[in-house]
Amino acid sequence: MPTTSFSRRAFLQAAAASAMTATAVARPADVRPGSPNILLILVDDLGNGDLESHGAPDMKTPHLNALMEAGVRLDNFYANCPVCSPTRAALLSGRYPDLAGVPGVIRTHWDNSWGYLREDIDLLPAVLRRAGYHTAMVGKWHLGLEAPNRPWERGFDHFQGFLGDMMDDYYNHRRHGIHYMRKNERAVFPEGHSTDIFSDWAADYIRYQAEAEAPFFLYLAYNAPHTPIEPPDEWLARVKAREPGIADDRAALVALIEHMDDGIGRTVQALKDTGQYDDTMIIFCSDNGGQASAGGTNGPVRGAKQDMYEGGIKVPGCVSWPARIAPAQRRDDPVMTMDFYPTLCGLAGVPFDPRADGVDLAPALWGDGGVDPDRTMIWMRREGGQYGGQDYYAIRRGPWKLVQNSPFETFELFNLAEDPKEAAPVSGNHPMRAELARALREHVLRAGSVPWQRPPGI
Repeated sequence: MPTTSFSRRAFLQAAAASAMTATAVARPADVRPGSPNILLILVDDLGNGDLESHGAPDMKTPHLNALMEAGVRLDNFYANCPVCSPTRAALLSGRYPDLAGVPGVIRTHWDNSWGYLREDIDLLPAVLRRAGYHTAMVGKWHLGLEAPNRPWERGFDHFQGFLGDMMDDYYNHRRHGIHYMRKNERAVFPEGHSTDIFSDWAADYIRYQAEAEAPFFLYLAYNAPHTPIEPPDEWLARVKAREPGIADDRAALVALIEHMDDGIGRTVQALKDTGQYDDTMIIFCSDNGGQASAGGTNGPVRGAKQDMYEGGIKVPGCVSWPARIAPAQRRDDPVMTMDFYPTLCGLAGVPFDPRADGVDLAPALWGDGGVDPDRTMIWMRREGGQYGGQDYYAIRRGPWKLVQNSPFETFELFNLAEDPKEAAPVSGNHPMRAELARALREHVLRAGSVPWQRPPGI
């Protein structure tokens, strides 16, 4: 499909060929004037040190560089968890993951699955749909395989993507030999690298919605750069030719990220080609830190994916909206993934679940205020395997952070303003240790009433 111009007839022919059936809908009377389109891009396991804009010396990511410069770069952005599913639950619910019923990774077999998305929460797409948005998701779901917790049952008008937790192969799109690619309820069998497939599907949707009167909410969730680190051959060859001496595992990850960057660029270009770019809010973030064993880097901090140290939870993030947000801004407000829920609902002018734990980022985005620098932020994860189904936690307030990096370790207290690398725990009975422990205990008591598993036959 050409990217330099847009033809309704050409698009409909191409859409029919690819079985694209998203429905463009008329703009309802209750859509708030000035409500933008929303493109929310979530990537998988991208570390805070693995973008050119964030200092990676071996990386070329021009499209993400441009996004970081197009609006507000969030330099103190935190994923809600150091692993996948909980952060995704927080993003769509506005709740802490354990309060959304997803304290750990949802997997394909219930005896190693550590979450069940609460049915009594109106997820973000359902709320935005009430505000007149057409809602779509492309990419990795990872929040349930069965009714009622599939995307088209939780507020998305259109879903094209992967239901499972991870792909064992970027080209055959299977997990444990099972095919999880769907277009709503129907199994689909696209050919090619999943990053290209998701980018094409997202661009198709954007082009189709160009003539709709209703604004759209598109949640684009890549499975890249999650393992297996499997870039297209030509992208890997390009990196190896450009970076002499680069280690094989690092070259593969760099190529996978650069290939994803290209797909994001094509998606954003579809907005520009159809005249929708200025009136689209674009959000970009990662679900957790980079995986060190896969060659990922997380900047000059301690830890990686699965860790409660900064490297596991501090990730890249930015928000742009050319019609409203001035470019080339950087903010240090403490921001979490779950904050996008109240922010976007407020933007649409629609009431949302008052139990939401996230905060509205609008004052920080518009530049007429900010986020409380002393807000309390909590992280937790439940996991099987070597963890034995136990939890571990971190809590931060201002510069103070109390960390338990596994269920079998004691809590450590750090002052991030003085020790950003979490190298020297504060010794003794510092009053912040007791204060943070009390706040964490209150959270654990709240979360203890939330069911998180639904085994067969129970």
